[in-house]
Amino acid sequence: MLRTRLWTAIVALPATLAIVLFAPAAAFTAFITILTGWGLYEIIAMTQASAREALVVAIIGGASALVQLVSDGAGAIPAAVFMVTLMMLLLVARVGREGPDQFAQWRWARWWLLSIGALWVGVLFPYFALLRNHPGGVPIIVLMLLLVVASDSGAYFVGRSLGRVKLLPRVSPNKTVEGAIGGLVACIVAAIALRPLLASQWSLGAAVIMAAAVGVLAQFGDLAGSAFKRVAGVKDSGWIFPGHGGLLDRTCSLVFAAAFTYYYFR
Repeated sequence: MLRTRLWTAIVALPATLAIVLFAPAAAFTAFITILTGWGLYEIIAMTQASAREALVVAIIGGASALVQLVSDGAGAIPAAVFMVTLMMLLLVARVGREGPDQFAQWRWARWWLLSIGALWVGVLFPYFALLRNHPGGVPIIVLMLLLVVASDSGAYFVGRSLGRVKLLPRVSPNKTVEGAIGGLVACIVAAIALRPLLASQWSLGAAVIMAAAVGVLAQFGDLAGSAFKRVAGVKDSGWIFPGHGGLLDRTCSLVFAAAFTYYYFR
């Protein structure tokens, strides 16, 4: 876990910030489109989907992403975000209560997993492009990324040093209530410190509200990714980052936060 955080701080975060800051809008959208396709591939690989199932995942995920990008997140699209969030919340709650094996015995478990995986990627990934390419969106997406890193780091270090009460052991055995609180506090403190640099147009209260929401959604996204992997029976979502897992391992704490930040900023 510490090695993953060092890798994020030294390699992944600077590289991501460079792309966010300097890529033209069309190039960044193309970059996110490629990542969306890879994310769908990881869903197919994690679930060991058959050819027919893989086609369904690709169609649902691809169509969702296309609609998101074309509509610019308008119309009924926020309802799709709410639906994905609710489905993931139900998955986390059921796995947390019954365990992954019990969930897997449910009659519709497999199609639920395939559908939620396709929507998880297809609906939420485009928000990275929508937020970043929105007028004034570059500093806001940088703020969101840094807040998620602060939340993740705070949760890890506080949980490691002070954690006693398990949060959802059947979903993620190492997460604690103390760590979750530490992550939320770290996220809010980071927002207060970064607001003058990246979101000076916001009041302090607005920045704190955003940070609180991002802190909760980052940790929820991490739990959702863990629940999905547990039901799928895999440790990592993929292999694209050797020694650090797959794309979904690195983005699960970001996707819900990105969607919220888009609408909050917009």
